[in-house]
Amino acid sequence: MASRAGSGSGFGRFLLGFLSGLVLVVAGLTVYFKFGKPPVAVADKPFPFEKRMLRHPVNLRVDRELTGPPFGTSQDVFEAGAHIYMADCASCHGTPQNDAPFAKHMYPKAPQLWKRGGQDNSIGITETETGRSYWKVAHGIRLTGMPAYSNTLTETQIWQVTLLLKHAGDKLPDPVLAILKQ
Repeated sequence: MASRAGSGSGFGRFLLGFLSGLVLVVAGLTVYFKFGKPPVAVADKPFPFEKRMLRHPVNLRVDRELTGPPFGTSQDVFEAGAHIYMADCASCHGTPQNDAPFAKHMYPKAPQLWKRGGQDNSIGITETETGRSYWKVAHGIRLTGMPAYSNTLTETQIWQVTLLLKHAGDKLPDPVLAILKQ
C-alpha cells in the first residue's frame, strides 16, 4: 500500500508544483504590468528578444507569398516611384541628402534607405528578392511602425517605389534625383 500511495502522491506533487508555478508566473506578470514599468514608450529598454520576436514569422510568411515585379525598370518607373517615395516614405526613411530627423527616435529605428549601411555598405534595399521589399511595403510589419500601404497605394505604385529603392545605389537619371531633392 505504501508504494502505491507514494507513486500517486509523486504525480500529485508534480501537478501541484506545475500549477503553482503557472499561477506564480501569471501573478508576477500581472503585478509587473499593473504596477511596474513595462517598455511601452519608444525610449524604453526593449523586452529581451523583442527585436527578434517577429523576424522569423515575417520571413516565413514573406517566403510563402513572394512575387516578382510585373514590369521592368525605366526612367518613368523611377520617377513615379520617387514621387510616391517623397510623399509617403521620406519622412521616416530619409532622402539622398538628409536622414529623417525623427527616425532615430522611433522604436525600432526606421532604416535610412539612402545612407550607406548593411553588410555590403550599400544604398537602398539590397535584398536579393525585390518581392520581399514589395511585401513589406504592401503589408507593413507589426510592432515596427511600418504601415501597410496596400490600402492607399496601388500594386503598380508599390512596385514603382520598391524598384526605385532596389536601384537606389545605381546611377539614377537626373530627373529622378531632382524629385528626390524636393
